[in-house]
Amino acid sequence: MSKTLWWIVSFFIFVWLSPPRVFAIDDFNQAFPIVEPDPGHTKLRLSTEGLEAIRRITNPIAAVAVIGPYRSGKSFLLNQLLSLSCYEGFGVGHMRDTKTKGIWVWGTPVEMDIDGVKTSVFYLDTEGFESIGKSNVYDDRIFALATVLSSVLIYNLPETIREADISRLSFAVELAEEFYGRLGQDVAFEPAKLLWLIQRDFLQGKSVKEMVDEALQHVPNSEGDKNIAQVNQIRDSLAIMGDNSTAFSLPQPHLQRTKLCDLKDGELDQNYVKRREELKEVVKSVIRPKIVQGKSLNGNEFVSFLEKILDALNKGEIPSTGSLVEVFNKKILEKCLKLYEDNMSKVSLPISEDSLLSIHGASRSEALKSFDEQHFGRHHAKKSVEQLDEDIEKMFKNFMMANQYQSSKLCEALYTTCEDKMDQLQVLRLPSMAKFNAGFLHCNQSFEKECVGPSKSIYEQRMVKMMGKSRSLFIKEYNHRLFNWLVAFSLVMVIVGRFVIKFILIEIGAWVMFIFLETYTRMFWSAESLYYNPMWHAIVATWETLVYSPVLDLDRWAVQLGLVAVILLVYWRCHGRMKHKHGSNSLLPLYTDGSKVRDRSE
Repeated sequence: MSKTLWWIVSFFIFVWLSPPRVFAIDDFNQAFPIVEPDPGHTKLRLSTEGLEAIRRITNPIAAVAVIGPYRSGKSFLLNQLLSLSCYEGFGVGHMRDTKTKGIWVWGTPVEMDIDGVKTSVFYLDTEGFESIGKSNVYDDRIFALATVLSSVLIYNLPETIREADISRLSFAVELAEEFYGRLGQDVAFEPAKLLWLIQRDFLQGKSVKEMVDEALQHVPNSEGDKNIAQVNQIRDSLAIMGDNSTAFSLPQPHLQRTKLCDLKDGELDQNYVKRREELKEVVKSVIRPKIVQGKSLNGNEFVSFLEKILDALNKGEIPSTGSLVEVFNKKILEKCLKLYEDNMSKVSLPISEDSLLSIHGASRSEALKSFDEQHFGRHHAKKSVEQLDEDIEKMFKNFMMANQYQSSKLCEALYTTCEDKMDQLQVLRLPSMAKFNAGFLHCNQSFEKECVGPSKSIYEQRMVKMMGKSRSLFIKEYNHRLFNWLVAFSLVMVIVGRFVIKFILIEIGAWVMFIFLETYTRMFWSAESLYYNPMWHAIVATWETLVYSPVLDLDRWAVQLGLVAVILLVYWRCHGRMKHKHGSNSLLPLYTDGSKVRDRSE
């Protein structure tokens, strides 16, 4: 018992670990569904079984689709075009349910040479219109999908053309208006060739061409009925298709229609057989490979194309040409948006707002022009243009934010540099108005030149306040610091003149300066009153000339020059003593050595 259990467990483990098997189709010489209705019979979904028959094709693909009312002989017509019996080809009548569900494809394509290109031609059978239990929206989706997928669209109509048959062409007309005439461009989408096929018992009287032309004439609408006006508009629009449509008549093959599947060609109406062969040639003459965005499609590409179209048609409550235009314009929108982004990314931020707006305008115009040259659709492209413009504006806002950030970053750095510079000028070792003004001017000029972008105005206001505050503080402290510096300098020079150099004139001059500064402030109550005295202005002018000039900045070289002065002073003192010992007389009124004064007794 345990051995049996072991085998069972081993079998389940093997099955669980084994990769899932893909059951390949062994016989493609049959019909397969590629699109089927959803459970609610309102929308469509893909059928993977039939897609495999298309994916295997590597040649360019063309599709011939037959559309028309329910039970109008579409499946039988396709079998006739493929030279197949009802038992070999598409099911007819009681051969498969009562009708075709969704869209079916014959698994083996017809190989044709079209303009020197080997082309695989698929034949598509579609679910008929106006059958019981379906919505009109579902019929519209079937019609729309067949119109977009096919290279040749056979509109199979029994006996005559009804008003409802013309109304159903509205989607085909919209496709023609949107896409027709752009063939040869990189984004070309060629609408299907429309073939009106009228099946009727008698061919006498009007030709099928006359019948079609008469059906497409305006219906009188004196009361302004909206439905009649809409159908008349479709009639007018059909003229756009021009050479893209043709008409053909086909007599009934036999009076006993229920036995058609059992009859051979010899038993059918020979006029029908003759016209059927002519129809085959007409279809062959108008078939072209399916062209999407400037290139033909192989099997995989055709399936991808089908997936996109089906998604677009299922998107809204009703299928619309606008939804298809959006699908095909999606990549073009992305490419044009990338073009705008690349142009804007070349700009070195920050720049002024006016410059950024100018570059944005030029880049936007280039992107819109590129879209206008490439886009799908003539009328419904407006929504795509609006989407592109909206995306460009969103991206421009990002560039504006980046410009704002870079501008703020740059101006903040310049502002901080100027602020530090002003702080340094406040604590000069030797206060100099000229040097402060030079630094003040340099900061203003560098900020004005280098600070750009939207943050400039804000930082300009901050700069004005900071610079004004720094200037006021410097002026306030300047006279006070200079006064104290001159008082200290005069005392130092008294000591130097008295004990170091022993130069009486220097000592006298230093005493005069010290007495003037101290007595003036005592006599006139405050040092501030001194600052308005002409003598003080002369002293300030002399000080400024000595301390700072474009050639020499004494504040920067004060220590070095002080050392040089000390060295020269020491040298001069040593050299002067040597000369004095040798009896040389100084030209300067120096203090005499007290040790050499004669004794009074002598």
